[in-house]
Amino acid sequence: MTTPTDVEIRTYGSGHVEPLLDTLVGIWSDAHPELTGPAGADTPGTGTSGLSAVTLRRQILGHAVREGFTLVTAHHHGTTVGFGYAFPCEPSYWFGPELLPRITGPVRSGRLMGLCELAVLPSRQSRGIGSRLHAELLKAIDPEWSSLLVRPDNPRGRGLYDRLGYTYAGPYRNTADGPEYDLLLLEVGRDGPG
Repeated sequence: MTTPTDVEIRTYGSGHVEPLLDTLVGIWSDAHPELTGPAGADTPGTGTSGLSAVTLRRQILGHAVREGFTLVTAHHHGTTVGFGYAFPCEPSYWFGPELLPRITGPVRSGRLMGLCELAVLPSRQSRGIGSRLHAELLKAIDPEWSSLLVRPDNPRGRGLYDRLGYTYAGPYRNTADGPEYDLLLLEVGRDGPG
């Protein structure tokens, strides 16, 4: 059984992404089979987001060029079992013109971390690995606020983010005809999530 103490967390910058890309996409595909179709196929699964392994690769590489990009990975006995990545960003970029006016003033003027992906292999979930990856991202980026998108039909992911202290900030769509996500927000205190 994997315990939090026998998992090693490693932190990387953007220059280390490409060699890890296949591993990251594999973990994400295993953690989200409803989105990727059978065996991480390159076509969207039956989920509401329309993501695919190919789309995820492009997303990670596109985000890796952003200043402050940080990737964290979790390893158990030499095997990568989870990852997360985030970057500091401007609220206008993260929330977009429709949602930004509904976001409170302190969030709009504070240091914001956009948490893009957090995935743990299904066999290693519910063992504190996702929480540790999240904590390492907060430590590395040192934001005042963190925000992420979660699918409304992802109760496990939403449960983790609720336990970490995130609250619902509003509905969010990447495109006008795209799927609707729940946008969540966390105030990060000096001694951890606030």
